[in-house]
Amino acid sequence: MSDNLASMPDRQISDEQVEAYRKIYEELIGFVPPRIRARTDFLARVDPELLAKEEDIRKYAMYPDVFDVKTAQLMLFGMLLMTLSNAAHFHGIAAYRAGATFEELSAVVNLAFLFRGLPAANLGAQIIQWIAGNSDGDVP
Repeated sequence: MSDNLASMPDRQISDEQVEAYRKIYEELIGFVPPRIRARTDFLARVDPELLAKEEDIRKYAMYPDVFDVKTAQLMLFGMLLMTLSNAAHFHGIAAYRAGATFEELSAVVNLAFLFRGLPAANLGAQIIQWIAGNSDGDVP
């Protein structure tokens, strides 16, 4: 443990509860992204009530009754491509794991290209190629 982490307060909730929060990410993406791991660890130490609220809101918003998981993840993939967000990788992976085809992922990239241009097309192509060749490896 680094000296900085050692100087932080102890977790105010159990390791099991933190892992329960992270489990949904593992189920959706196949792993817990580093920023999510950091946020869940940090808030478990300093504000577990906020962590619980964030995760409740996230679960409510990300799994609407009117969309299946694949559709919601394809939409999130496209929205995040529009902002060139690193999180587009995770939602592209989640869409693929939920059953999206490469053609569907590509169609989302094409839609993002219409309004965001080549940067979105380039990022989308990079993500899809990563999924096709390295879906078990580290995200770039």
